Order: sequence, then C-alpha cells, then structure tokens
Amino acid sequence: MHKGIAIYPGSFDPPTNGHLDLIERGAKIFEELVVAILRNSEKSPMFSVPERLEMLRELTVDLENVRIDTFDGLMVEYAKSLEATCILRGIRAISDYEYELQMALMNRKLEPTLETVFMMPADKYSYVSSRLVREVAQAGGPVKGLVPEVVEQKLREKLDPAYKLRDARVSEVLGKRDLDKRDKKRKKKA
Repeated sequence: MHKGIAIYPGSFDPPTNGHLDLIERGAKIFEELVVAILRNSEKSPMFSVPERLEMLRELTVDLENVRIDTFDGLMVEYAKSLEATCILRGIRAISDYEYELQMALMNRKLEPTLETVFMMPADKYSYVSSRLVREVAQAGGPVKGLVPEVVEQKLREKLDPAYKLRDARVSEVLGKRDLDKRDKKRKKKA
C-alpha cells in the first residue's frame, strides 16, 4: 500500500460502475483515497453536487480509507491543501490517454511533487462514461449494469418525477391482485 493521500477527481455525474471499480481498486493501493467532485459552475450537471455527494457516500460506505469531498479551482491547489501526493485517473481509450497525459504534464509543471497514476477500468466497464449513461437514460434506455442500483434509481427519479408515484401505484395494484388471488383460493377451499 502506498503511504499518503491520493485524489480521484471528477464530475461523477452520475457515478458509474467504472468509477466504483477504480475507487475500490484505488482504495487497495493508497492509504487514503479522496474522491473529489469538481464543482464546475460552467457546466449544467444532471445531478447537483449534494446529490452526487450522497450517492458516492452511499456507494463507498464500506471503504474505510475512502472519503468524499468537493473542490473548485485548480486541482493542484486542492491537492496541496490536502497534502496529497498522487492523483488517480481512469483511462478507457486512447482518446482518454491523450487528454489525461496533457493534464498530468500540466499538473507536474504546476506541482512537480504531485504524481499521476493511470488505471484502466475492468474490461466490462471500458466503454462506460457518465455522458453515455446520461444520454441512454434520457432516451429511455436501460442503464442496468452500467451504474450501481442506487444510481439507476436516482436516474429514474430524476428523469421521470412521476416514477415514484407510478411505482407506488403499481405496488398497490399488484398487492391488491395478490390479495384477490388469495381470497379466491380461500373461497375455493371453503
């Protein structure tokens, strides 16, 4: 295990199974892993920062050396404020590598003592991105297996406010049907 603090920065809008894979694996490598949500006022996220904080906290509750935080401004300055020694970044494809390499080199220029560690997600998550998950969900497609169940539920609620009401009505109707079936069976026995 590497001593010190590592930061896994990102927007996590929404958190995906790929993110969770890297968090779990990063937690095994570093003494402390800070999952840092970037507060970016220039973007219009699907989920607010508090919503993303809540989801990530729920997803990492069993990982004792992982904490969830937020930051804005330069990530290097945030890293210095935590006395972090490393940045964890995920790379899914060559296009990610080109962008991440530029960022790592700029971070090194700004803070030579801060290292960047690149990790590839598990094969089954190599194509998953928050952007694609949002697009699929907004088009009404299934996101099961792409995001943890809690995130899938939050996506449904976010995209269809009537979901909770409809789900409650379906449960009520199904429950009534089950009761009706039991009553019919009882009457037949009598």
